[in-house]
Amino acid sequence: MTPSVGVVVPTRGDRPGPLREAVAAVLAQDHAGRLDVVVVADGVSPREVSEQLIGRAAGGWEAVRVLANTRTPGLPGARNTGIDACDTDLIAFCDDDDVWLPGKLAAQLHALRDGGEFASCGIEVEHRGHRVARLAGASVVTAADLIRSRMVMVHSSTFLFRRGELWPDESAPAGQNEDWDLALRAAKRRPLVHADRPLVLVRWAGSHYAARWADRIAGLEWMLARHPELAVDPCGAARVYGQLAFGHAALGRRRAAVRWAARAFAARPREPRGPIALAVAAGLVSAPRVLSALHNRGHGI
Repeated sequence: MTPSVGVVVPTRGDRPGPLREAVAAVLAQDHAGRLDVVVVADGVSPREVSEQLIGRAAGGWEAVRVLANTRTPGLPGARNTGIDACDTDLIAFCDDDDVWLPGKLAAQLHALRDGGEFASCGIEVEHRGHRVARLAGASVVTAADLIRSRMVMVHSSTFLFRRGELWPDESAPAGQNEDWDLALRAAKRRPLVHADRPLVLVRWAGSHYAARWADRIAGLEWMLARHPELAVDPCGAARVYGQLAFGHAALGRRRAAVRWAARAFAARPREPRGPIALAVAAGLVSAPRVLSALHNRGHGI
């Protein structure tokens, strides 16, 4: 029997065009089972969001519900509100500015058939007209993989998992890293199954999170506290320390940037984020310029 799928699409109501495209791409998936799409209005009225979708009622749009976030304001609470509203076998996430590509759902359902609990897939990153595929190079993602590297292709808009098994943690500071935390908790239970081809278009230019440096710092510290093993793996530790160094440098906190860069170097001398953070702290290059160059190549800091 084909499992039913509930798709949770959180929105702040400030990207109506991309939201319509995201929902349309979900509804266009070739899926023989029931598909229940829940758009969760976070900090905006459901009526306003519904009006953004007016005129789309034909062709399967009757499967779309718009609800208010009734839990903690922010992305994790909005996602949990959507999960609460679903009675489906599986739950999937899609951000309101991302697009599921044809075959996404079918490929992941096939990957789950061997008993997996949580599936991800490859992505195509779009930034200012540039598109770059990001693949894992494997059909399975382990907890060790997610500790050593954030693995950007294990993106929230790729998540498909059994309902009732996992929930985003609403204590994540400003929602930062709640998706990484969820995937890591899932992988600790059982390795993730992964359809390693670009099946989701991820747009970085409109991200709400890209340059909120204080929140990003808090989110990284939250992850270190929740998952102490991140500080044990040399590659994983150096990456997180380098990101903390860059965040402090972007905020003009030179001493903190130098301190975290030194820790990144001590954990792994070849970690590139430390020197990049020091260059930003010294005023040799701006944080936005670094990010733009990285995003054009499908990478983040």
